[in-house]
Amino acid sequence: MHALFLASALLVGCLLAVQASVNLQLNKAVGTPYGASTLQLGVATALLALLAVAVGAIGAVRLVPGVPFWHLLGGLASPLYITSGILLFPRLGALAAAGLFVTGQMFASLGLDLFGLFGIARKPLSVGIALGALAVLAGITVIIRGQRPAQSPPAAGPAPGGAPGTPARGGTATVTAPAATAAAVRRSGGLGQGGWILLGIVAGAVLPVQGAVNAALRKDIHEPVTTAMISFIVATITIAVVLLVLLATRRTPRPQLGGLRTMPWWGWLGGACAAAYVTATFTLIPTIGAATTVALTVTGQQVASAVIDNYGFLRLPRRPLTAPRLSGLALLIVGSVLVQLT
Repeated sequence: MHALFLASALLVGCLLAVQASVNLQLNKAVGTPYGASTLQLGVATALLALLAVAVGAIGAVRLVPGVPFWHLLGGLASPLYITSGILLFPRLGALAAAGLFVTGQMFASLGLDLFGLFGIARKPLSVGIALGALAVLAGITVIIRGQRPAQSPPAAGPAPGGAPGTPARGGTATVTAPAATAAAVRRSGGLGQGGWILLGIVAGAVLPVQGAVNAALRKDIHEPVTTAMISFIVATITIAVVLLVLLATRRTPRPQLGGLRTMPWWGWLGGACAAAYVTATFTLIPTIGAATTVALTVTGQQVASAVIDNYGFLRLPRRPLTAPRLSGLALLIVGSVLVQLT
């Protein structure tokens, strides 16, 4: 059974990579990251509500009035993470953005385990955990530094946000990832490079916290599907309010739903991936620990990202695997094993 939990953590990490990739298609169709996030979270909420009804778990919502208020706030992490991914991928590049998310996830999960926060069982720091965390971070660093320019993207037109180095169908990237990143950041204004980096770290850090808070909510209402549904209801309401405020202040374009007709069908899979990830993490964290869960999901995320990059799946630019990137993946796996076995 323990092996099944570990395999589940790897699998949902793969889904996280798929989610980030397909969300770019949704953002391109809608024309605003906040509108895309609202749609994706709404889809996830609807799927979970249907599932809760189907399995007879919907009645657990009657227990919500007696739940501590902070147990209901896990959903706040989803809009922050999803919207951050849509904003950061075209500005910093997919691998650099993922590296920031991983950094935030790893340190937040270690904090949860070491200090026993949000109801997580306290886990003392060991040499293995420290070395494992360092290996994961080293692996991410090697992967980012080892990335090469895209060769031949299968998608028509530039990536959402006009990412440099992402050519039209049949074209060839002519700008390296670091150069593209620097150019995009210089033109992006707004937060500036330091602000975007901080946003990536914070967006990654909220994911383990979300899992811990949702795990506490599950103890209150006893139904995992209903717990996930409540989390996504909070997430959808939050991002919808943000979207309305930004529209009222003219800080974001009005969503263009007409573009959804030309979006590939798999552009809608982000909601299902998000629902599966959130449900799995708050189930796994109390069982195998926050650091282990994050280490394995990060490994799955990076392995899936490497496959997507290598073959140019999901209309992303093709970036063949190189020796440095393979070395980085090996470090990720070693780090995950160290964290899990100690």
